[in-house]
Amino acid sequence: MEADIILVDGQPLPSREKTRLWRYHKPAGLVTTHRDEKGRPTVFEKIPKAIPRVISVGRLDLNSEGLLLLTNDGELARTLELPTTNWTRRYRARIRGQPSLQMINDLAKGLTVNGIKYGPIKATLDNIGEESKANAWLTLALTEGKNREVRKVLAHLGLTVNRLIRTTYGPFQLGKIRRGGIEEIKNKVMREQLGKIHRCQ
Repeated sequence: MEADIILVDGQPLPSREKTRLWRYHKPAGLVTTHRDEKGRPTVFEKIPKAIPRVISVGRLDLNSEGLLLLTNDGELARTLELPTTNWTRRYRARIRGQPSLQMINDLAKGLTVNGIKYGPIKATLDNIGEESKANAWLTLALTEGKNREVRKVLAHLGLTVNRLIRTTYGPFQLGKIRRGGIEEIKNKVMREQLGKIHRCQ
């Protein structure tokens, strides 16, 4: 039995595009919006023109960098932003000063900052290279995505972030994508990773 064709003004409705998903290595200095009222450069101005119109899964603020997922499927973007997916986001943060064990324990318990409750953040202190004693690197894992969450909770503890890099979003990793580079996630991989979270077209 043939499927019915829906017509609008005598024309068939276009078939829905298949769901596509990209990994983008966002550089610092770009805002994650299609148009910025202050005239600052945007992520969407910098990605290759061959990429179709896409939206971001969540955001990275102006001075943050690293993994940003882009998709042509608005429903998928909204789904992946929900904390109910329980997907872990991982960041590397370079901070001014040396965090104490108490600070790391406080992060693990969750914090309330200016009346906003932030969930537990698992933080580990990295000892990589010959970093100055004035700075330290933390790896942070969280399952929420509140606005500027990492910067706000660390500032609440008296720690200033001077570089912030997102390295993973759920099962998707930044990997070795160069800064400003973009790679499409293969359809098979996308379907396997999304599982029952979202039904792809």
